[in-house]
Amino acid sequence: MRLGVPTANKQPLERGDGIHVTSAELLALRPRCHGLRLPMRQAATSALAGAYRSRFRGRGVDFVESRNYQPGDDIRNMDWRVTARTGRPHTKVFQEERERPVLVVLDASPSLYFGTRRRLKSVAAGQLAASVAWSAVRRGDRIGGFLFAPGRHRELRPAGGRRGAMRMIQSLVDWLQPSQYAGKSEPLSRALERVRHAARPGSLIIVISDFFSLDDDCNRHLSRLRLHNDVIGCQVLDRSEHDLPDGRYPISDGHTSTIIDTSLSADRKKFMAMGQRHEEEPRHLFYRHKCGWMVMHTDDDPVDLLGRELRMLVGRPA
Repeated sequence: MRLGVPTANKQPLERGDGIHVTSAELLALRPRCHGLRLPMRQAATSALAGAYRSRFRGRGVDFVESRNYQPGDDIRNMDWRVTARTGRPHTKVFQEERERPVLVVLDASPSLYFGTRRRLKSVAAGQLAASVAWSAVRRGDRIGGFLFAPGRHRELRPAGGRRGAMRMIQSLVDWLQPSQYAGKSEPLSRALERVRHAARPGSLIIVISDFFSLDDDCNRHLSRLRLHNDVIGCQVLDRSEHDLPDGRYPISDGHTSTIIDTSLSADRKKFMAMGQRHEEEPRHLFYRHKCGWMVMHTDDDPVDLLGRELRMLVGRPA
């Protein structure tokens, strides 16, 4: 299976001002996403029933087995032949086939409104989310999402086709504007908890964040989320967050300020170690729970990145 971007669609990335997410640049990604393949389960036998076979059994297309009848089973699924042969009531079990919900979880914390290479991390995150949406609906999936920012959130119920993608595009444009920036932060675990309670089992969940708001409770929520879903973490970074040229830089956590002098060996080592920890901690957390993982920098092309990274995720056993 070829996973790269078709040559005919190899177009330069539509560029805005790098600060604001625009509908024009998100719409321009559509033709370039036709060659992408999101990780999928075993293909369904019937195109009319959806592109995937669910891991969950229910009333569907393909017969799987007969088992002992249990209170609450649908009487319409009774296996009368096995019941007559064994003298005990049995019911048929089917493998359900359906379209898969693909959910983009976008953590728009204040730290996302930063960038020194080409665009802000918020713009890069929006372009990545839009690329996922276009590739999902191209495959026949339903695209939905959870958009989070301090003090507010928005849930987009999964919908298929152009309607689902366009709703995601418009929501990203509305949501990722610097004018809505709030100078405070909330732990990522609050977002994951809400997603865990709302996501339908069998979904593909893609978490886009810079993971500065990662906290201890994320481990518990991610573990439970992974039980019934496929999860991929996408960390959005700017290269200056882990490697600065020599110089004196004022830095602040929003409450206190100081100066870091990267021309001094000790300061440079501390800064690089801090950046390394910031990259390693969320990656190790997602790997621990057997989730997918990728990193996008603000000067990366989102479609090229997905085409490259998804090669390692497509066809991975659930």
